[in-house]
Amino acid sequence: MLKALIFDMDGTLVHSDPVHMEAFAQTLGPEGIVIDEHLYRTAIIGHTNESIFSTLLPHLPVKEHEAYAERKEAAFRRLALELKPLEGLLELFDWAEARGIRIALVTNAPLLNATHILEILGIADRFEVKITIDQVERGKPDPLPYLTAVERLGIRAEEAIAFEDSPSGMKAAKAAGLFSYGVLTGLSAAELTKVGADRTIETFRDRALWEVLESRIAA
Repeated sequence: MLKALIFDMDGTLVHSDPVHMEAFAQTLGPEGIVIDEHLYRTAIIGHTNESIFSTLLPHLPVKEHEAYAERKEAAFRRLALELKPLEGLLELFDWAEARGIRIALVTNAPLLNATHILEILGIADRFEVKITIDQVERGKPDPLPYLTAVERLGIRAEEAIAFEDSPSGMKAAKAAGLFSYGVLTGLSAAELTKVGADRTIETFRDRALWEVLESRIAA
């Protein structure tokens, strides 16, 4: 039986990638780094800040990476003021809550960003469990964030469905043993299927989602 829905945040609850791209561009522009679509998709989407800045600024020490990360996240919070939930998300939340299905968040974002985005979207109180990068020793693609969420929910992995938009997130969810949907806000169905997505959807209104939800409830 289905007992929980576990969501990534950026690119899954909300199409926030354009705002992240602009925040990275503002932060790294002075270093001569051009943040284009290819670089964003290959070196940024789904990665931790530690990984991103060590890759893009390998000549700088870790302390400088951390300082750049803080500036980038501050820029993101300044820019992310008019975000809206992905189509169908609120209806999905209502459907789940009416059936006693619990809702959790698993994100590589820091707590400040997660809190900011959830408040902007008006859904901060919809999550029973919130796992941010600050709470775990290893972020995605390691399965630890998902394993931590499952443990805090007190359920088995097979009793949850995960929603992810990035290769690292999908790898984490699948390694933790969750049936997982790829949300197509940034990557193609082929790209997410290649890294383990069981199904893919464009929005939370897609029939491909509701067919599985209904079957898991009926079971």
